[in-house]
Amino acid sequence: MRKFILFLLLVASSYSFAETKVDWQPLNGHPEALTINKNSGYFLNNSALFISTNQFQQLVKLDLATNNRSTVVELTPAQGNREAAVTLQHDNKTFVLGGLINAAPSTLVNVLQWNKRQQQLESTRLADLPRPLSKLSAQVFEQSLYIAGFDNQWYLYKIALNDEQSSWTALNGHLFNQLNTVNMQLAVQNDGERNQLFAVTEQPTYSTDHTKLLTHVFNQSANAWHTVIDRTPTELLDTSNLLSASPLGQSHILAVMQTGHVFSFNTITKAWSHYQQSAYRFHSIVTSKQQLFALATHPVTANITLVKGSISNTARDFGWQNMVVLVIYLLSVVLVGLYFMFKNKNTNDYFRGGQSIPWWAAACSIYATMLSSLTYIALPAIVYQTNWVLLIGIWMIIAVAPIAVYIAIPFFRQLDATSAYEFLSKRFNMPVRLFASGLFTLFHIGRMGIVMALTALALSAVTPISAAESVLIMGVLCLLYCTLGGVEAVIWTDTIQTVVLLIGAIVCFFVIIAGLDDGFNSFIEIGFADDKFTIVNTDFSLESITTLSIWVIVLGGIGQNLSSYTADQAVVQRYMVTKDPRAAAKSIWANAILAAPGALLFFCIGSGLYAFYQLNPQKLDPSIQIDQIFPTFIANELPIGVAGLIIAGIFAAAQSTVSTSMNSIATTVLTDFVRPFNIVTTEQSYMSLARALTFISGVLGTLVGLVFIDPEIRSLMEAYFKVIGMFMGALGGIFILGALTKRANSIGAMVGIISGVSLMISAWKYGWANGYLYGTIGILTCLVVGYLVSLLFPAHNKDLTRLTLFTMKQ
Repeated sequence: MRKFILFLLLVASSYSFAETKVDWQPLNGHPEALTINKNSGYFLNNSALFISTNQFQQLVKLDLATNNRSTVVELTPAQGNREAAVTLQHDNKTFVLGGLINAAPSTLVNVLQWNKRQQQLESTRLADLPRPLSKLSAQVFEQSLYIAGFDNQWYLYKIALNDEQSSWTALNGHLFNQLNTVNMQLAVQNDGERNQLFAVTEQPTYSTDHTKLLTHVFNQSANAWHTVIDRTPTELLDTSNLLSASPLGQSHILAVMQTGHVFSFNTITKAWSHYQQSAYRFHSIVTSKQQLFALATHPVTANITLVKGSISNTARDFGWQNMVVLVIYLLSVVLVGLYFMFKNKNTNDYFRGGQSIPWWAAACSIYATMLSSLTYIALPAIVYQTNWVLLIGIWMIIAVAPIAVYIAIPFFRQLDATSAYEFLSKRFNMPVRLFASGLFTLFHIGRMGIVMALTALALSAVTPISAAESVLIMGVLCLLYCTLGGVEAVIWTDTIQTVVLLIGAIVCFFVIIAGLDDGFNSFIEIGFADDKFTIVNTDFSLESITTLSIWVIVLGGIGQNLSSYTADQAVVQRYMVTKDPRAAAKSIWANAILAAPGALLFFCIGSGLYAFYQLNPQKLDPSIQIDQIFPTFIANELPIGVAGLIIAGIFAAAQSTVSTSMNSIATTVLTDFVRPFNIVTTEQSYMSLARALTFISGVLGTLVGLVFIDPEIRSLMEAYFKVIGMFMGALGGIFILGALTKRANSIGAMVGIISGVSLMISAWKYGWANGYLYGTIGILTCLVVGYLVSLLFPAHNKDLTRLTLFTMKQ
């Protein structure tokens, strides 16, 4: 094993091929008869590019989808068609600021919007600029338009866009005048925690004839700018004449110079990278999302031409070797399902594995069920952009494990329940059971969608398979082996994938450390220097309920784990697959022991990725989503074959999570909605219906997965925390209400669970609580409201023997 790891460390650097480039090409379909010069006005609006012609009296509209010249639009300079004006597109509107009218500086500000019905460009006015400004830059941030410009000194202003009567407010620009800033461009980008307004500036170095780029961030409450400490200074390159700064992807700012240099600043790692120098010389640039258009001087003809910039990354091709490993692994998983198909004789075999599963396999299955690809992909990604504050919350499994071992397992084993929600009908009534079972079904359909989307987005970054195709492949394979093999197939595939993924994670961490300049020392130094190892947020203010403060983490972690280990059928089902309660208890302890160091490993990987891409910023593809960063590292930095195996493991781990949800949904629907009403009568009919329900749940989860493929989502892990809290919190509360009290009745239980879900929906919609706390709030709301409402109605006369902790059989 040591020789194998040493081999990986030696060869890892030889597999680093990723490099980002910007390719500039003349815009296809550009009409040659169009007369333009370096001061021509042009701007983007929706999917069209408008270019000034005829002494700024008309605009030619170029459709970017077809590259065809279309409408000629009449627009005067006073309406926005001005020479050398600065433009900004936001929410299907284009702001046109300043510029020249008859060679005189203008203070006009226009808002342009294309009217599709009338096929015309409509122009309205904002308040005029306070003064004529050169070197103008503009950005929209939090419903206000911010500008920066020069008039013997730097001036910065903002104006609210949601108030028609608002006027320009001056901002503090002392820092830029003190630094003798040469040029400045504003940009809005996320820094890993929130969207921020950045100013990219060009500064003189004094020691050389060159200039350097600096980045500053705006603090609204203090009305002040703070310089960001960059990790890779740019002063060694000729960066003269900063022309444009625009957001790129989820964490980069692209800076383009008139001289053709292209730089990128990563707002998370605070590192600059130099992409290349273009042969073109640029005069002006307009951007929208990841589209770049520029007026530039052609390097050969010296003519002014309109060019389009395309950003690409020369990441290593996934390769046929990796693809072969991926296919073989996935087919092997399906064969496991086919093998167990012939062992299932009845629904007890299908849903409980005949209660013959070894405790260690059940432990691996619980671990894979609770974390799986969410841990492998999303957890390193969220740590990469933040710190270690979530670690204590994940470690709360250690605090909840005794509750699961000494209370939950004996409780459910006594009931001998196939579905966890059988307890609710015995303790309360059938409507409470059906409502809770329905909530669980919705939760796991959403969970399947998140896991599929997360894995698909990650794999689409490193394989030729698109995100949608990945979701469909996962869905089809899960439908095959889970529908046929039942829970035993799920548990054994979970066990295989747990081993593969944990070994792969260890290998990846060693490769990350090997890629750092000073190995583990660099990992430690960078982590402490940038507060990446921060584990406790000691904010106890009233606003801390919306942050990841320590009390939110601890209470949220307890609530999430308590809900999962008492009310989640996917976990409760594992209590019933072993031969006796003692074996089930061993599986919970083993899972807790596995989860604690496993979480620490993935937190180290996340911080390691931060250090690696800070020291090697040119290797990070700026177009990928944050959730794709670890799979991208695996594909680009690990040897061929090894990368394929780990990617296959991630793919299969997602399948194991999805298949667990499919089997659990089928279990609850069949046990809670079908069996009590004797809809079918024979065991063979139940088996057929079980497979049909498994199939249907897999189809629904696949469809939700296609919906969750959204490039605007920064972290699917955060989305998962909200989903689990929104549904499982109230479910955990209803179980605790029934088990801890003898006074609670069915009316109180129903009102409590509805109150818990309603409160979580309001927290999600209005943002008054952090998503990590949803589960705990749901439990407490259901428990308190349910008990108080129960006191308002007569106590029921049910026999509560073995249905509460006070009436359990000892």
